[in-house]
Amino acid sequence: MPDTHDDHPHQHGEGCGHTAIRHNGHVDYLHDGHLHHQAEDGTVEEHAIAVSETNPDGCAPHSCGCHDDGHVHGPGCGHEAVPHGDHIDYLVIGPDGKAHLHHPHGDHCDDHGIVEIV
Repeated sequence: MPDTHDDHPHQHGEGCGHTAIRHNGHVDYLHDGHLHHQAEDGTVEEHAIAVSETNPDGCAPHSCGCHDDGHVHGPGCGHEAVPHGDHIDYLVIGPDGKAHLHHPHGDHCDDHGIVEIV
């Protein structure tokens, strides 16, 4: 059974104000560093983007042109936190207009693939 919030008064859905991401055939919502799934019974489940071929978790240094080379991802960096596998990535809109998962790693940033914002 997935992790759930016992007391989550906010109802996630279209127009709720949180970034919506298509994930595993449904839509989840980014909320304060969590990826929430609003179940039909009202339960809010904690989800994470799975490590996969589309969203790998390895070292993949890149120069994306999305932000200054000196930018460091982390709390308060201006990018939304996204649970990915067993770690946190940051949502960055690339010059290609797609939403990329960036992961801080030593002196560089890794590209952990693309997610679909809906």
